[in-house]
Amino acid sequence: MRTLIVLSTLAAVTFGSVAFAEPVMSFFELKSTRLNGKAEDLSSYKGKVLLVVNTASECGYTPQYAGLEKLHQEYKDKGVVVLGFPSNDFGGQEPGTSEQIAKFCELRFKTTFPMFEKVKTKGEGQSPVYEFLARKHGAPKWNFHKYVVGKDGQVKAAFPSSVEPESAELKKALDGALKE
Repeated sequence: MRTLIVLSTLAAVTFGSVAFAEPVMSFFELKSTRLNGKAEDLSSYKGKVLLVVNTASECGYTPQYAGLEKLHQEYKDKGVVVLGFPSNDFGGQEPGTSEQIAKFCELRFKTTFPMFEKVKTKGEGQSPVYEFLARKHGAPKWNFHKYVVGKDGQVKAAFPSSVEPESAELKKALDGALKE
C-alpha cells in the first residue's frame, strides 16, 4: 500500500510505502480553484509573469480592482497575467460567496483576469499558494498585497496594499520580470 502525505506547500514523493515531503520549488507546482469551482493547475501559467493579489470587495483598497484590470489589459499581450485571490483575513472585508464575488467583480469593475476561490493568506490554514508566496517575501499585511512571480515560478518582488496597480515601481518590476 502506498502512502501519500501532503503538508501545506510540501509535495510528497513516495518510495515504496514511505513518503518523503519535499518543499514546493515553484509557483507552477501548485493548484487552486477558480471562482466557478473548477480546479486549475497553476502550471497553465508557466512562462508568464504573474501579478498575484489578495482581493476584497469591502475594503478601502477595493477600487484597485479598476487599476488591476487596466494593468491586465495593458500587459496581457506582453505575457503578464493578473491573478486575484479573494480573502476574508483582514477586517472581514470579503464576506461573499464565490458567486457574489464573481458578480461584484464583473458588474462593478468589469474584471476579466482570472479570479480564484477565497483563500486564507496568513496564519493557521494558510493556503499553499500563500505559503509559497510568503516564504521569502512575507505574508500580506492587508488586502491588495501584490506579488510578482517570474516566468520561472519564483517570487521576484512584493508590494504592500498602498502601491497602486498602475504605479511606476510595480510596472518596473513587471517589466524586469518580463526581460528575465
